[in-house]
Amino acid sequence: MKREAVGVNVPALRSHNAALVLDLLRTAGETGISRLELAERTGLTPQAVSKITARLRAEGLATEAGHRASTGGKPRTVLRLVPSAAYAVGVHLDRDELTALLTDLAGAVVALRRRPVDLGAGAGPVLDAVTEEVRALLGEVPSAGPVLGVGLAMPGPLDHRAGVPGRVTGFPEWAGHPVRDELAARLGLPVVLDKDTNAAALGLALRPAAPGSFAYVHLGTGLGAGLVLGGAPLRGDRTGAGELGHQTVQLDGPPCGCGGRGCLEVLCLAAVARGELPEAARILGTGAANLVRLLDIDQVLLGGRVVLAAPSVFAEGVRGVLTGLGLTAPVGLATGRDAVAEGAAWLTLAPVFGKQAEV
Repeated sequence: MKREAVGVNVPALRSHNAALVLDLLRTAGETGISRLELAERTGLTPQAVSKITARLRAEGLATEAGHRASTGGKPRTVLRLVPSAAYAVGVHLDRDELTALLTDLAGAVVALRRRPVDLGAGAGPVLDAVTEEVRALLGEVPSAGPVLGVGLAMPGPLDHRAGVPGRVTGFPEWAGHPVRDELAARLGLPVVLDKDTNAAALGLALRPAAPGSFAYVHLGTGLGAGLVLGGAPLRGDRTGAGELGHQTVQLDGPPCGCGGRGCLEVLCLAAVARGELPEAARILGTGAANLVRLLDIDQVLLGGRVVLAAPSVFAEGVRGVLTGLGLTAPVGLATGRDAVAEGAAWLTLAPVFGKQAEV
């Protein structure tokens, strides 16, 4: 089950309580939410909510959105988030393509740039390209408000806390490069680095009515998973969770770029290369079934360019494997080509709403 956020009436936790209120304003959307509803949903006193909302309005983060009929007394004033109060950049650095986008505070995309890139060219030239695209992106929207930072999502494994890639499958030269700190120095903005699948999963987890526990299974230039348990991303103690593509499913199978043999990724991508998409979907379903059985998750969401090029084939194929094994977790599609880049922006936005916790 998804954990409910609960407020605490302690002065030292004012910023925490403000984040709870902001998140409720975000999820309420354009229709807004009243102060009384905010108090009921957070467990804060009406007086505390009034002080917090007054401060948020003064800071330009919240505004009135009309009135709502009351069951007694005067109509309730409704408040909503001001999306233009701040912005964030999300970057998806794939093995062969770079996508950079700018979102407002609510996560809506307001500008996007895309260009080919070769991850094998090395950190220097690739980070040059990232720097150029982010600067160009910000130049396209000169009227944008404060930019909170940049979220960069790339293939793993990597150390999310240190901001350093590990031995990226097929590109070991990236191992140990201080990507986060170097990019922050280049751009003069805070930078957060995470795996592509983790970023996408975070963005999906913050959507209204998102399941409390799910796996985002991504098949594109590689294969991996972003895991969400209890509404929070699961990265692991060494931030290496979700390396689904490197499960061994065929002993003494074909060699994989990770150094292993018979990995799910090498088998699945080989089937894709042969044009055998139903077989690729069956292999992907085997990995998804392993996740469901290990973690007892509520849902499997499929994404990535290969899946989105043939969504029905993959959804039906994965669903068929799970059903055949008696597993009831529903299979859905994370529609949208830029789920990773949008999720990368949420790496920066999420803390504003008190949502960057992990398990």
